[in-house]
Amino acid sequence: MEDYKKQFIEFLVKSGALKFGEFTLKSKRISPYFINTGMFKDGDGISKLGSYYAQAIKKEFGEDFDVLYGPAYKGIPLCVAASMELSKLGVNKGYSFNRKKTKEYGDKGTLVGTELNSEMRVVIIDDVITAGTAVKETVDILKTNGNPKINGIIISVNRKEKGQGEKSAIQELEESLGVKIVSIIDFDEIVELLYNNRVDGKSYIDEKTHNNMMEYKKQYGV
Repeated sequence: MEDYKKQFIEFLVKSGALKFGEFTLKSKRISPYFINTGMFKDGDGISKLGSYYAQAIKKEFGEDFDVLYGPAYKGIPLCVAASMELSKLGVNKGYSFNRKKTKEYGDKGTLVGTELNSEMRVVIIDDVITAGTAVKETVDILKTNGNPKINGIIISVNRKEKGQGEKSAIQELEESLGVKIVSIIDFDEIVELLYNNRVDGKSYIDEKTHNNMMEYKKQYGV
């Protein structure tokens, strides 16, 4: 596992963005863990979060894109922070995000930032993918705003769970949209790093939590 992945997992648990216990998801599944990147509410936190996204984007896409696109609302700080951190890695790209309501005066339109066209290559950045509804809405927005080529999608964590069938929601989306979806880390990497290991002296995945996570994986994992 790459160092930035280990650092990202430790960053999530120390900040409280990755929690273990019992959580009811939108899908009504009872999950033994929960991730909320909305926990980062200051400059230091969002800067660090952006740096982990930037490292993963550079690894997975290199310079094979023109614009980093963040869907409103959570994607807005993500695309700005990640694009700033990417520039520090020598990858200077544009960023763009959408308004929830089209502006009718001044800087008119739906999008803010880099103006998109059909020659541009876009990487969509978001926090997580559950059913994939939000991603499909984002694709529809882009089609009516320059119709750029979508080179890929990056999220923070791949839960590696079943979607509508036996494949994961991410696998289903990759097939239906014809795009690559990558994550900074995934379920297995979280377990690998935190099971029977301590972060700043604290244990996050003990035997009981590990058993719960393995049972969850057995029931919903792919």
